[in-house]
Amino acid sequence: MSLANCPNCGNLFVKSPFRDICESCYREEEEAFEKVYRFLRKRENRMATMAQIVDATGVKESLLMKFIKSGRLKLAQFPNLGYPCDRCGKLIREGRLCANCSKDLNKQLEMVQKEEEMKKRRHVENVYYTKKGDEN
Repeated sequence: MSLANCPNCGNLFVKSPFRDICESCYREEEEAFEKVYRFLRKRENRMATMAQIVDATGVKESLLMKFIKSGRLKLAQFPNLGYPCDRCGKLIREGRLCANCSKDLNKQLEMVQKEEEMKKRRHVENVYYTKKGDEN
């Protein structure tokens, strides 16, 4: 635990692994979560998109994403919800990257590893050894 300024309002609070905002902002977030949850609990709203939830509840999209990423809103129950890929912004439902970005980053990583292996081989090939006693 440590002292920190609340990222929302700037007030000083004790930061812990369980709380990243001050008490008053936490209460506001809880009220916003209840508002969103009440909206989504209705059967007719379970297919709502992020934009529709924002319009209906007035809760910011960034806060909705926080609820999703923290696991408070289970995406399995709400098929039209997701959050943006950290790299390209495409809506995803798990992890930090979409499948395409993940595949692309893996290819790039493989290329870097192959280049490193080739550099090591070239370095070993350019090493010359002398036999003991050939020092004339």
